[in-house]
Amino acid sequence: MSLLEKTISGISGQNEQARENARERLSKLTMPHWALGKLMDLSVDLAGITGSLAPAVKRKTVVVFAGDHGVTAEGVSLYPSEVTPQMVQNFLAGGAGVNAMAEVSGARVVVVDIGVDYDFDNANDLFVKKIARGTKNMATGPAMTRDEAVRSIEAGIEMALELADETDLFGTGDMGIGNTTPSSAIAAILSGKEPQEVTGRGTGIDDEMLRLKTEVIKKAIKINKPDPNDAIDTLARVGGFEIGGIAGLILGAASLKKPVVVDGIISTAGALVASRISPETVDCMIASHLGAEPGHAVMLEVLGKNALLDFNMRLGEGSGAALAMNIVESAERILTSVATFEEASVTEKDK
Repeated sequence: MSLLEKTISGISGQNEQARENARERLSKLTMPHWALGKLMDLSVDLAGITGSLAPAVKRKTVVVFAGDHGVTAEGVSLYPSEVTPQMVQNFLAGGAGVNAMAEVSGARVVVVDIGVDYDFDNANDLFVKKIARGTKNMATGPAMTRDEAVRSIEAGIEMALELADETDLFGTGDMGIGNTTPSSAIAAILSGKEPQEVTGRGTGIDDEMLRLKTEVIKKAIKINKPDPNDAIDTLARVGGFEIGGIAGLILGAASLKKPVVVDGIISTAGALVASRISPETVDCMIASHLGAEPGHAVMLEVLGKNALLDFNMRLGEGSGAALAMNIVESAERILTSVATFEEASVTEKDK
Protein backbone atom coordinates (compact mmCIF):
# COMPACT_ATOMS: atom_id res chain seq x y z
CA MET A 1 0.00 0.00 0.00
CA SER A 2 1.39 3.40 -1.00
CA LEU A 3 1.72 6.27 1.46
CA LEU A 4 -1.18 8.04 -0.24
CA GLU A 5 -3.42 4.96 -0.06
CA LYS A 6 -2.50 4.34 3.57
CA THR A 7 -3.24 7.95 4.44
CA ILE A 8 -6.62 7.94 2.73
CA SER A 9 -7.59 4.76 4.57
CA GLY A 10 -6.95 6.51 7.89
CA ILE A 11 -9.20 9.51 7.23
CA SER A 12 -12.63 9.71 8.82
CA GLY A 13 -15.08 12.54 9.39
CA GLN A 14 -15.55 14.53 12.55
CA ASN A 15 -16.44 12.76 15.79
CA GLU A 16 -20.18 13.37 16.21
CA GLN A 17 -20.21 12.48 19.90
CA ALA A 18 -17.46 15.02 20.58
CA ARG A 19 -19.42 17.62 18.62
CA GLU A 20 -22.54 16.92 20.67
CA ASN A 21 -20.59 17.09 23.93
CA ALA A 22 -19.14 20.43 22.85
CA ARG A 23 -22.54 21.83 21.91
CA GLU A 24 -23.90 20.76 25.28
CA ARG A 25 -21.11 22.44 27.21
CA LEU A 26 -21.21 25.62 25.12
CA SER A 27 -24.96 25.93 25.67
CA LYS A 28 -24.33 26.13 29.44
CA LEU A 29 -21.62 28.81 29.44
CA THR A 30 -22.03 31.99 31.46
CA MET A 31 -23.41 34.05 28.57
CA PRO A 32 -26.61 34.26 26.55
CA HIS A 33 -27.18 31.20 24.38
CA TRP A 34 -24.60 31.00 21.57
CA ALA A 35 -23.63 34.62 22.20
CA LEU A 36 -20.29 34.22 20.40
CA GLY A 37 -21.93 32.88 17.26
CA LYS A 38 -19.53 31.55 14.64
CA LEU A 39 -16.71 31.41 17.17
CA MET A 40 -18.72 28.80 19.06
CA ASP A 41 -19.44 26.95 15.80
CA LEU A 42 -15.68 26.76 15.35
CA SER A 43 -15.34 25.42 18.90
CA VAL A 44 -17.68 22.59 17.96
CA ASP A 45 -15.64 21.89 14.83
CA LEU A 46 -12.42 21.73 16.83
CA ALA A 47 -13.98 19.20 19.18
CA GLY A 48 -15.23 17.18 16.23
CA ILE A 49 -11.90 17.22 14.39
CA THR A 50 -9.84 16.19 17.40
CA GLY A 51 -12.47 14.04 19.13
CA SER A 52 -11.87 15.95 22.35
CA LEU A 53 -13.54 18.53 24.58
CA ALA A 54 -10.05 19.90 25.16
CA PRO A 55 -8.81 20.23 21.55
CA ALA A 56 -5.09 20.87 21.28
CA VAL A 57 -4.25 23.96 19.18
CA LYS A 58 -1.42 25.63 21.09
CA ARG A 59 1.52 24.34 19.02
CA LYS A 60 1.07 25.93 15.60
CA THR A 61 3.05 25.41 12.40
CA VAL A 62 2.60 27.16 9.07
CA VAL A 63 4.06 24.99 6.31
CA VAL A 64 5.07 27.01 3.25
CA PHE A 65 5.55 24.92 0.10
CA ALA A 66 7.69 26.56 -2.58
CA GLY A 67 7.94 25.68 -6.25
CA ASP A 68 8.54 27.27 -9.64
CA HIS A 69 6.25 27.18 -12.66
CA GLY A 70 7.05 26.77 -16.34
CA VAL A 71 3.98 28.79 -17.27
CA THR A 72 5.78 32.00 -16.22
CA ALA A 73 7.34 31.85 -19.69
CA GLU A 74 3.94 33.00 -20.98
CA GLY A 75 4.22 36.34 -19.17
CA VAL A 76 1.45 35.77 -16.62
CA SER A 77 3.20 37.46 -13.67
CA LEU A 78 4.80 40.82 -12.99
CA TYR A 79 7.73 39.11 -11.29
CA PRO A 80 10.42 36.80 -12.72
CA SER A 81 10.94 33.26 -11.44
CA GLU A 82 14.13 34.35 -9.68
CA VAL A 83 11.93 35.87 -6.99
CA THR A 84 10.81 32.43 -5.78
CA PRO A 85 14.18 31.42 -4.22
CA GLN A 86 14.75 35.00 -3.07
CA MET A 87 11.46 34.91 -1.15
CA VAL A 88 12.30 31.51 0.31
CA GLN A 89 15.46 33.09 1.73
CA ASN A 90 13.31 35.93 3.07
CA PHE A 91 11.01 33.44 4.83
CA LEU A 92 14.00 31.72 6.38
CA ALA A 93 15.38 35.08 7.53
CA GLY A 94 12.04 35.98 9.11
CA GLY A 95 11.38 38.99 6.89
CA ALA A 96 8.16 38.09 5.07
CA GLY A 97 4.52 38.85 5.74
CA VAL A 98 3.83 35.33 6.95
CA ASN A 99 6.67 35.63 9.47
CA ALA A 100 5.14 38.78 10.94
CA MET A 101 1.68 37.19 11.24
CA ALA A 102 3.14 33.97 12.64
CA GLU A 103 5.07 35.85 15.30
CA VAL A 104 1.83 37.38 16.56
CA SER A 105 0.02 34.02 16.63
CA GLY A 106 2.98 32.15 18.12
CA ALA A 107 3.35 29.90 15.09
CA ARG A 108 6.49 28.36 13.67
CA VAL A 109 7.09 28.85 9.95
CA VAL A 110 8.76 26.05 8.05
CA VAL A 111 9.53 26.11 4.34
CA VAL A 112 9.50 23.15 1.98
CA ASP A 113 11.45 23.26 -1.27
CA ILE A 114 9.18 21.00 -3.25
CA GLY A 115 10.11 22.31 -6.68
CA VAL A 116 12.21 25.48 -6.70
CA ASP A 117 14.61 25.96 -9.60
CA TYR A 118 17.45 26.60 -7.15
CA ASP A 119 19.62 24.66 -4.73
CA PHE A 120 19.58 26.05 -1.19
CA ASP A 121 22.26 25.68 1.42
CA ASN A 122 21.21 23.82 4.55
CA ALA A 123 19.13 26.08 6.76
CA ASN A 124 16.96 25.74 9.82
CA ASP A 125 13.28 25.27 9.06
CA LEU A 126 13.99 24.39 5.40
CA PHE A 127 12.86 20.94 4.28
CA VAL A 128 13.99 19.74 0.87
CA LYS A 129 11.54 17.47 -0.92
CA LYS A 130 12.23 18.62 -4.45
CA ILE A 131 10.22 16.79 -7.11
CA ALA A 132 11.86 18.71 -9.98
CA ARG A 133 13.28 22.16 -10.65
CA GLY A 134 9.88 23.63 -11.40
CA THR A 135 6.94 22.37 -13.41
CA LYS A 136 6.82 22.38 -17.19
CA ASN A 137 4.85 24.99 -19.10
CA MET A 138 1.22 23.89 -18.89
CA ALA A 139 0.41 26.04 -21.93
CA THR A 140 2.40 23.63 -24.13
CA GLY A 141 1.78 20.31 -22.36
CA PRO A 142 1.26 18.72 -18.93
CA ALA A 143 2.81 20.60 -16.02
CA MET A 144 4.07 17.31 -14.58
CA THR A 145 3.67 13.56 -14.90
CA ARG A 146 1.07 11.72 -12.86
CA ASP A 147 3.88 10.12 -10.86
CA GLU A 148 5.28 13.56 -10.03
CA ALA A 149 1.81 14.70 -8.96
CA VAL A 150 1.48 11.75 -6.59
CA ARG A 151 5.00 12.34 -5.28
CA SER A 152 4.17 15.98 -4.54
CA ILE A 153 1.08 14.92 -2.59
CA GLU A 154 3.06 12.31 -0.69
CA ALA A 155 5.73 14.91 0.12
CA GLY A 156 3.00 16.95 1.79
CA ILE A 157 1.81 13.92 3.71
CA GLU A 158 5.39 13.31 4.85
CA MET A 159 5.54 16.88 6.17
CA ALA A 160 2.39 16.34 8.24
CA LEU A 161 3.83 13.13 9.68
CA GLU A 162 7.28 14.63 10.35
CA LEU A 163 5.84 17.68 12.13
CA ALA A 164 3.01 15.88 13.92
CA ASP A 165 4.79 15.38 17.23
CA GLU A 166 5.35 19.11 17.61
CA THR A 167 2.23 20.49 15.89
CA ASP A 168 -1.38 20.66 17.07
CA LEU A 169 -2.62 23.13 14.47
CA PHE A 170 -1.34 23.26 10.89
CA GLY A 171 -1.47 26.20 8.51
CA THR A 172 -0.90 26.02 4.76
CA GLY A 173 1.28 28.42 2.81
CA ASP A 174 2.86 28.78 -0.61
CA MET A 175 5.51 30.50 -2.65
CA GLY A 176 5.90 30.26 -6.39
CA ILE A 177 5.94 33.03 -8.97
CA GLY A 178 3.08 32.41 -11.40
CA ASN A 179 1.14 30.10 -9.13
CA THR A 180 -2.20 31.89 -9.25
CA THR A 181 -2.35 30.72 -12.88
CA PRO A 182 -2.40 26.94 -12.14
CA SER A 183 -4.60 27.62 -9.10
CA SER A 184 -7.15 29.40 -11.28
CA ALA A 185 -6.98 26.56 -13.80
CA ILE A 186 -7.70 24.03 -11.05
CA ALA A 187 -10.55 26.23 -9.82
CA ALA A 188 -12.09 26.29 -13.29
CA ILE A 189 -11.76 22.57 -13.90
CA LEU A 190 -12.96 21.30 -10.52
CA SER A 191 -15.78 23.86 -10.18
CA GLY A 192 -17.03 23.74 -13.75
CA LYS A 193 -16.65 27.51 -14.12
CA GLU A 194 -15.18 29.28 -17.13
CA PRO A 195 -11.57 30.50 -16.75
CA GLN A 196 -12.60 34.16 -16.93
CA GLU A 197 -14.87 33.63 -13.90
CA VAL A 198 -12.05 32.43 -11.64
CA THR A 199 -8.95 34.25 -12.91
CA GLY A 200 -7.69 37.34 -11.11
CA ARG A 201 -4.82 39.79 -11.15
CA GLY A 202 -2.40 37.81 -8.98
CA THR A 203 0.61 40.03 -8.36
CA GLY A 204 -1.33 43.07 -9.62
CA ILE A 205 -1.32 42.65 -13.40
CA ASP A 206 -3.13 45.12 -15.66
CA ASP A 207 -6.10 44.45 -17.92
CA GLU A 208 -4.02 43.31 -20.88
CA MET A 209 -2.00 40.85 -18.78
CA LEU A 210 -5.21 39.58 -17.18
CA ARG A 211 -6.61 38.89 -20.65
CA LEU A 212 -3.39 37.07 -21.56
CA LYS A 213 -3.43 35.06 -18.32
CA THR A 214 -7.02 33.98 -18.94
CA GLU A 215 -6.19 32.93 -22.50
CA VAL A 216 -3.18 30.95 -21.26
CA ILE A 217 -5.43 29.05 -18.85
CA LYS A 218 -7.97 28.36 -21.60
CA LYS A 219 -5.18 27.13 -23.85
CA ALA A 220 -3.73 24.88 -21.13
CA ILE A 221 -7.11 23.29 -20.46
CA LYS A 222 -7.73 22.77 -24.18
CA ILE A 223 -4.31 21.24 -24.83
CA ASN A 224 -4.11 19.04 -21.73
CA LYS A 225 -7.75 17.97 -21.40
CA PRO A 226 -7.62 17.36 -17.64
CA ASP A 227 -10.21 14.98 -16.22
CA PRO A 228 -12.46 16.93 -13.80
CA ASN A 229 -13.38 13.65 -12.12
CA ASP A 230 -9.73 12.86 -11.35
CA ALA A 231 -8.09 15.46 -9.12
CA ILE A 232 -4.64 13.91 -9.48
CA ASP A 233 -4.92 14.10 -13.26
CA THR A 234 -6.00 17.74 -12.97
CA LEU A 235 -3.05 18.49 -10.67
CA ALA A 236 -0.64 16.78 -13.05
CA ARG A 237 -1.84 18.55 -16.18
CA VAL A 238 -2.28 22.14 -14.96
CA GLY A 239 -1.11 22.25 -11.32
CA GLY A 240 1.99 22.98 -9.31
CA PHE A 241 4.21 21.01 -6.97
CA GLU A 242 3.37 23.32 -4.06
CA ILE A 243 -0.35 22.80 -4.70
CA GLY A 244 0.19 19.05 -4.52
CA GLY A 245 2.23 19.48 -1.33
CA ILE A 246 -0.57 21.50 0.28
CA ALA A 247 -3.11 18.83 -0.70
CA GLY A 248 -0.88 16.21 0.90
CA LEU A 249 -0.39 18.21 4.09
CA ILE A 250 -4.16 18.46 4.47
CA LEU A 251 -4.63 14.74 3.80
CA GLY A 252 -1.92 13.92 6.33
CA ALA A 253 -3.36 16.22 8.96
CA ALA A 254 -6.82 14.75 8.45
CA SER A 255 -5.46 11.26 8.99
CA LEU A 256 -3.91 12.51 12.24
CA LYS A 257 -7.17 14.24 13.30
CA LYS A 258 -5.47 17.61 13.43
CA PRO A 259 -7.10 20.83 12.17
CA VAL A 260 -5.63 22.71 9.21
CA VAL A 261 -6.06 26.44 8.62
CA VAL A 262 -6.16 26.97 4.86
CA ASP A 263 -4.74 30.17 3.40
CA GLY A 264 -5.65 31.85 0.09
CA ILE A 265 -6.30 30.80 -3.50
CA ILE A 266 -3.21 28.59 -3.93
CA SER A 267 -3.80 26.79 -0.64
CA THR A 268 -7.50 26.45 -1.43
CA ALA A 269 -6.65 24.89 -4.79
CA GLY A 270 -4.66 22.31 -2.81
CA ALA A 271 -7.57 21.89 -0.42
CA LEU A 272 -9.96 21.30 -3.31
CA VAL A 273 -7.63 18.66 -4.75
CA ALA A 274 -7.44 16.99 -1.34
CA SER A 275 -11.23 17.03 -1.02
CA ARG A 276 -11.62 15.20 -4.33
CA ILE A 277 -9.07 12.58 -3.30
CA SER A 278 -10.75 12.05 0.09
CA PRO A 279 -14.00 14.00 0.66
CA GLU A 280 -13.83 13.66 4.44
CA THR A 281 -10.71 15.85 4.55
CA VAL A 282 -13.07 18.82 4.29
CA ASP A 283 -14.04 18.17 7.91
CA CYS A 284 -10.55 19.10 9.15
CA MET A 285 -10.25 22.30 7.09
CA ILE A 286 -10.70 25.79 8.50
CA ALA A 287 -10.92 28.53 5.86
CA SER A 288 -8.82 31.42 7.14
CA HIS A 289 -9.93 34.28 4.90
CA LEU A 290 -11.68 35.26 1.71
CA GLY A 291 -9.04 36.55 -0.67
CA ALA A 292 -9.28 39.06 -3.49
CA GLU A 293 -8.87 36.47 -6.26
CA PRO A 294 -12.27 35.47 -7.73
CA GLY A 295 -11.28 31.82 -7.90
CA HIS A 296 -10.84 31.74 -4.13
CA ALA A 297 -14.49 32.48 -3.43
CA VAL A 298 -15.58 29.93 -6.01
CA MET A 299 -13.48 27.16 -4.48
CA LEU A 300 -14.60 27.98 -0.93
CA GLU A 301 -18.19 27.69 -2.11
CA VAL A 302 -17.46 24.31 -3.71
CA LEU A 303 -15.86 23.16 -0.46
CA GLY A 304 -18.83 24.48 1.54
CA LYS A 305 -16.54 26.64 3.68
CA ASN A 306 -17.12 30.10 5.14
CA ALA A 307 -13.97 32.14 5.70
CA LEU A 308 -13.18 33.48 9.17
CA LEU A 309 -11.88 36.81 7.81
CA ASP A 310 -12.59 39.05 4.83
CA PHE A 311 -9.74 41.55 4.60
CA ASN A 312 -9.30 41.66 0.79
CA MET A 313 -5.90 39.98 1.21
CA ARG A 314 -3.97 38.49 -1.71
CA LEU A 315 -0.47 37.90 -0.39
CA GLY A 316 -0.51 34.15 0.06
CA GLU A 317 2.57 32.70 1.82
CA GLY A 318 0.33 31.42 4.63
CA SER A 319 -0.20 34.96 5.94
CA GLY A 320 -3.96 34.59 6.24
CA ALA A 321 -3.62 31.19 7.89
CA ALA A 322 -1.19 32.58 10.47
CA LEU A 323 -3.48 35.54 11.18
CA ALA A 324 -6.55 33.33 11.61
CA MET A 325 -4.77 31.01 14.05
CA ASN A 326 -5.50 33.57 16.77
CA ILE A 327 -9.21 33.09 16.15
CA VAL A 328 -8.86 29.31 16.23
CA GLU A 329 -7.10 29.46 19.59
CA SER A 330 -9.83 31.79 20.87
CA ALA A 331 -12.45 29.23 19.88
CA GLU A 332 -10.58 26.58 21.85
CA ARG A 333 -10.40 28.87 24.89
CA ILE A 334 -14.15 29.48 24.78
CA LEU A 335 -14.73 25.75 24.98
CA THR A 336 -12.15 25.02 27.67
CA SER A 337 -11.78 28.16 29.79
CA VAL A 338 -15.20 29.80 30.10
CA ALA A 339 -17.15 28.51 33.09
CA THR A 340 -20.63 27.10 32.91
CA PHE A 341 -23.41 28.63 35.03
CA GLU A 342 -23.09 25.73 37.45
CA GLU A 343 -19.28 25.96 37.70
CA ALA A 344 -19.40 29.72 38.33
CA SER A 345 -22.42 29.55 40.65
CA VAL A 346 -24.19 32.05 38.42
CA THR A 347 -27.97 32.04 38.28
CA GLU A 348 -29.30 30.96 34.90
CA LYS A 349 -32.13 32.74 33.10
CA ASP A 350 -35.67 31.81 34.02
CA LYS A 351 -36.78 28.66 32.30
